[in-house]
Amino acid sequence: MTTTPAGDDLHIVFTRADLGGDQRLDLMEFTLVLEDLGLSWTRSETQDRFEKADANLDGFISFEEFRAVMEAQG
Repeated sequence: MTTTPAGDDLHIVFTRADLGGDQRLDLMEFTLVLEDLGLSWTRSETQDRFEKADANLDGFISFEEFRAVMEAQG
């Protein structure tokens, strides 16, 4: 998949990457999502965007935070 999914598709991608089933993504799971979407960010870009997306600074990305990153990506 090389385009950014929207709506339910985005939730499906998020859920598939949520290996822990805790409804949040850690950095490794976030990286898996990017690969699944065909996004080729460097490790540094991935880390930077993960940190920016983690609005509440809990070390994880919720679906809402994930959706905001994907919408910003376009």
